[in-house]
Amino acid sequence: MDRPMTNEEQIIEIDKAISSILRTGQSYKIGSRALTRADLGTLRAMRKDLLAASEDNGTDLFSNTFVAVFDRR
Repeated sequence: MDRPMTNEEQIIEIDKAISSILRTGQSYKIGSRALTRADLGTLRAMRKDLLAASEDNGTDLFSNTFVAVFDRR
């Protein structure tokens, strides 16, 4: 039975695709056949979105928030 991939599984697959592009290039041609892989920018954007979604699932609403206190002394 097929099930949807989790965010973590999708991130792993995207990392593999990015690694493949970085190792062998965005596209290549052998004879009359050509292969173009997924767009690197699109993959990076998808990865960023999935990481953000994974962080949003935590219980801490302000996990990525910082506080600065400016005291006039």
